[in-house]
Amino acid sequence: MYTKVKIFLLAVFALVCSLRLSGQTATEISDKTMDMISFNSMEMTSTLKIIDSKGRERIRKMTTSSDEFNGINKTLMRFTSPSDISGTAMLVFDYDRKDDDMWIYLPALRKTRRIVSSEKGKSFMGSEFSNADMSRPNTEDFTNKILAEVTFMNQPCWKLESKCRNEDIEDIYGYSRKVAWISKNNYLCYKIEYYDYDDQLVKVQTLADYKKQSNGKYFAYNMEMENLQNGRRSVLNVDHFSLGSKYPESHYSSAMLSK
Repeated sequence: MYTKVKIFLLAVFALVCSLRLSGQTATEISDKTMDMISFNSMEMTSTLKIIDSKGRERIRKMTTSSDEFNGINKTLMRFTSPSDISGTAMLVFDYDRKDDDMWIYLPALRKTRRIVSSEKGKSFMGSEFSNADMSRPNTEDFTNKILAEVTFMNQPCWKLESKCRNEDIEDIYGYSRKVAWISKNNYLCYKIEYYDYDDQLVKVQTLADYKKQSNGKYFAYNMEMENLQNGRRSVLNVDHFSLGSKYPESHYSSAMLSK
């Protein structure tokens, strides 16, 4: 009798450990993927191409700089062309364990305003990317699960689901869950599907042309977001990328957006 009880308890213990390990594995994959593409300090120039359902294009150029101060990652994006949006700027304070702060400066109105939580899932400058896409997601906002192991782009990948923990978080990000294709070879993400509140597929993002930087991290030089509901898509191409930022902390201030 004692032996049977012991075997039963061992089986239960093994099952519990297996379930915990499975949950940790999904989260560990997500964390590793985020770590592979996280930069504390960088500068870049990029081109944003916005394509409507009829194939008509709008081209926008912008500069981006980012640095970390007292554990807070601060990013400033400024549009340089075309002339009708030149000077438009966005500032992001990216926190690890709380909702990010965002501000936008609109030169036509000569006004800086804070982007509230309900606007973070909205369009970034008329593109299919969202304001929330301009900062790193808070990993604690999601529960992670491995859906399958598949081959994608000739490499073994995990299909990893990240589901918003509650409706408030859904409202911030503008979707209920996302499914990412993550390479087992290097933990880089090559595709993400976004599902709306009714669990309908609404957008698909593809990431390509990853380049390894001198610090061992990777950056995708080509990112495309396609909206399956309105037929629009947006492509962000990196023209130049460099590690480190020459700007002081005072540069990353809402008061400086209009300068």
